[in-house]
Amino acid sequence: MEEIRILIIEDEKPAARSLNRKLEGLGYPVMDMLHSVKQAKQWFTENKHPDLIFLDIQLSDGLSFEIFEDIEIKSAIIFTTAYDDYAIKAFKLNSIDYLLKPVDEEELVFALEKFKEWHTQRPALDYQELKKLLTAAETNYRERLTIKVGQNIKILTIKDIVCFFSENKGTYAYTAADDTYLLDQTLEELENTLDPHTFFRISRRYIINIHCIKQIHVHSTSRLRIQLQHYPGTEVIVSRERVGDFKKWLG
Repeated sequence: MEEIRILIIEDEKPAARSLNRKLEGLGYPVMDMLHSVKQAKQWFTENKHPDLIFLDIQLSDGLSFEIFEDIEIKSAIIFTTAYDDYAIKAFKLNSIDYLLKPVDEEELVFALEKFKEWHTQRPALDYQELKKLLTAAETNYRERLTIKVGQNIKILTIKDIVCFFSENKGTYAYTAADDTYLLDQTLEELENTLDPHTFFRISRRYIINIHCIKQIHVHSTSRLRIQLQHYPGTEVIVSRERVGDFKKWLG
């Protein structure tokens, strides 16, 4: 069989690099790694489409089905996702296979073998059905983050994160276990993937977890200061322009 042209579309860069290493270790070189709907749309207009796409469902700027709205893609798809609650129905109907993150190498090998069996006679994907299924699932917000720690991939549970903050051009997650982790995403990218009932962007620097608010202090006539459980930082300030929305969010 001729060499398979493979593309990875995954917004979490450590997860993308991990999958790339696994594929290359199995003898499957990857053409490119993309991280957003916008980037993918541009790539497909400028490059020959691959044989196989490993596609994350939730990208930094939207759901991955949005790629198909403007671009006719005939590639086979293996979905990679952290959302196992609705993945089975959507992905078994509309793809070669789906893999839960972090991707297990044995399951990856099985999915690749499945692709090779179906390579010449795979059924066309029903993108309208896919769109309907994924739109229905859009309210399933991110439940986990994968991050690189040294040579390892660590999984963070979203509900255990006290806050996300930016500092010295980096974006960090601070957890209830008093650990701080550097992330690849910006606060803007994270904000769109978090449950708005639980997380709120109080300023340019902070997104906070409502369940971790210990006390709220009047900081000035137009701003508030938040004391978070576990978090040692004292200057967690609700910006002037966000105070009104923050009070509504608190209910």
